[in-house]
Amino acid sequence: MHHALLAADTAGYTMPQLWRVLTKAGYFIGLSGAIGATVTYATTVRPALRAPETSGQDAEVLRRRSATYLAWGGVVLLVAGYFQLAARLARAGKGMPFGDALAPDRIWDYLHAPAAKGAWIAQGTVYLVQNAVLAVTAAALIALFVPAVRRHTDAVALTALPLSVAVTLIAAVPATKPADLDRWLDLAFDQTHIISGVVWLGGLAVLVALAGTRGRLGDGAGLLWADMWRRFSLVAMVCVGAVTVSGLWLSWKHVGAVSQLWTTGYGIALLVKILLVAGLVTAGAFNQFWLMPRIAQARRADDTSSLLHLTLRHFPKVVWGEVALGLAVLVVMPFLAGSARTEAGSAKAVSSGSIFAAGAALAIALAVSLYATAKASDALSRRPAATTA
Repeated sequence: MHHALLAADTAGYTMPQLWRVLTKAGYFIGLSGAIGATVTYATTVRPALRAPETSGQDAEVLRRRSATYLAWGGVVLLVAGYFQLAARLARAGKGMPFGDALAPDRIWDYLHAPAAKGAWIAQGTVYLVQNAVLAVTAAALIALFVPAVRRHTDAVALTALPLSVAVTLIAAVPATKPADLDRWLDLAFDQTHIISGVVWLGGLAVLVALAGTRGRLGDGAGLLWADMWRRFSLVAMVCVGAVTVSGLWLSWKHVGAVSQLWTTGYGIALLVKILLVAGLVTAGAFNQFWLMPRIAQARRADDTSSLLHLTLRHFPKVVWGEVALGLAVLVVMPFLAGSARTEAGSAKAVSSGSIFAAGAALAIALAVSLYATAKASDALSRRPAATTA
């Protein structure tokens, strides 16, 4: 990745420093551990654990593992948030070394700096509020290490969910009023991209971590996990749609021609990210068209052995690959700096009625294709000739 970007050697691209790569990737990992884990717990894990057919012992094992995961997610969010805040200061400090930016007194001064001329609020104040919410979110999750609090995992997760989403939304609040509609749309699509992406990747990570409890689960756990994989497949499908639509907008804003994907530093980084996301989507398609139908068939046939194998051994192996690809995407994110249009000297992207019409058509086509995917997966699950192992 590094050598590929150096090969582009375009005038408008600057390679991010190592501390920038680590802090930004770490911050997204922290968001994945908070937003992704809490959303997945609320939409996938909690409903499955509360189902009447779920064994009380299995539910308790998974609830304890979920609480531990969420607690460690709070630790990662807190640490990553601090380093990200220091990175913001280093970038704003006109050459300030990252090591100096880690000093608490410097960070405090940055958060209390007066507003710039023409700004409706000081940038430091925005980050002060954001990190206060981040600290509260992390504290709520870290409290799950305490056994007495762990008994209220549902309440803690549901409380931390909107707070964790607020962490990224508050950080996006502009200190100066956006000049036009395009800027508002940039902010909206950027946050849509981030939130849907971390829900998708964070959800995969928490489920593969929970699958590690298979040795302590009963023989009927395959039914529980079939329900969880089914629920999460819907969440992931929504995230894929949101990531794709928002990604198309952001790509159009920053890339003026297809050739810029391999002739500019920004374009190469984006191309690598696109290939990694394509790998994620391919793995998801494999789940939808091969694994989910077989899980459904084993469930209808009451084939406990095949159901356990598919849901707790075969499926997690695929998801581990998806998690690895997801981590690679997060590492690439810091390299998406600047704009391919700027590097290539292309005109700035300006929206119009035809652009909005094309975007709406693409969004509708994507929604139709995702619906068709779900229906095709359901049809495959009803085929009696398919095997379940």
